[in-house]
Amino acid sequence: MRGGPTRDIQAQLADLYGVEISPALVSNITDQRLPRITECQQRPLAAGYPVVFLDAIHYKVREDGRVVAKAAYLGVGIDLDGYKDVLGMWIGAHESAQCWLTVLSDKSRGVQDVLVVAGDHLTGFSKAIATVYPQADVQKCSVYQIRNSLQHAACKDYAALTAALRPIYQAATVMTSRALCKVGVPKARPVSPRGPLGFP
Repeated sequence: MRGGPTRDIQAQLADLYGVEISPALVSNITDQRLPRITECQQRPLAAGYPVVFLDAIHYKVREDGRVVAKAAYLGVGIDLDGYKDVLGMWIGAHESAQCWLTVLSDKSRGVQDVLVVAGDHLTGFSKAIATVYPQADVQKCSVYQIRNSLQHAACKDYAALTAALRPIYQAATVMTSRALCKVGVPKARPVSPRGPLGFP
């Protein structure tokens, strides 16, 4: 459900569920939930997580009469019992390694150790993680690895290359992945050189 003024929330509830409520009721409900939300945001976290997933969602918002880009940083950890734990959500001007470093450096809620951090292929991301959790392994998301591989192929080859690369990146062991690499991937046509605006 999108956030926003109480009248927007009222209209969305009517559109989605056919429920008519007053803006005052929307305001009362959100006011009652705010202390619980704050409590959840400030709760202590586990001392360590075997796996943490980090990513950012990019969106446009109206700010001071202008439309600006924002990034919502999201951290989700898998605890020792296998349960997901939302570690937090932070808002920044745009996704950057420096912002991730700031987010990861905040250990006030108790997270002291992470074994594996899974995330995208952002420049400087691995260095930011190593600064805060030097023992952690960084696992780049296979979706981003495949996208990076596709940058070097013509669009008409994407489907075949994606199908060939997916099992390599999703292999359970390094040996399996290497064996799949030896089988090879279809020969792709090279991408024509592009100018500064992305045009040939």
